[in-house]
Amino acid sequence: MSAHTEVLSLRTSDGLSLMAEIAVDSTLDPPSALMVLCHPHPQYGGNMHATVIDSLFRHLPAHGVACLRFNFRGVPGSQGEHDDGVGEQLDVIAAVETLGARWPELPLTLAGWSFGADVSLAVDHPRHRGWFCVAPPLSIVRVADMAAPLDPRPKMLAIPEHDQFNPPAKAEATTEGWVNTSRNVVPQTDHFLAGGLTRVNELALRSLG
Repeated sequence: MSAHTEVLSLRTSDGLSLMAEIAVDSTLDPPSALMVLCHPHPQYGGNMHATVIDSLFRHLPAHGVACLRFNFRGVPGSQGEHDDGVGEQLDVIAAVETLGARWPELPLTLAGWSFGADVSLAVDHPRHRGWFCVAPPLSIVRVADMAAPLDPRPKMLAIPEHDQFNPPAKAEATTEGWVNTSRNVVPQTDHFLAGGLTRVNELALRSLG
């Protein structure tokens, strides 16, 4: 892999500057697909270098997927303050629009882990083609306030077998009736996916269709 990482700033519609990075394999440029990666809860140490996000960011470019990761508002390197998943939706939109404009002809998937998964599920933007969500709590943003459940675009959920916050049976019950949604259990892992990163990477690629 000949990955190139570019550091940049995102500008949100409410005027904040967010730290971000784009990774693309220089031997596969232009890439074949795009993915925005949204990190776990900022108030519990989450940032764009968190393990699952970092694994996807490092793995996917070699498979032709350009990735953008960023720090939500209030995380060091980004302006603003934590907003309980509300203002953070503007952060996700800024990321989608920035990466989507770089390669406007390519399909873009919106991905997230934990807090980032819930926030991404609340975002309805015409530029992205679907969602890939790792260990979504399905509680940080109210499911009733999420855009994804009834959206026809594909949704893939990667659910740890022993998730402390939203185990498979609970996740299945919560998402029963969601449109165009697949659920995949990541065996022998908890919410933090130790030992499960290879499987998450595989599912991310599969989610691209």
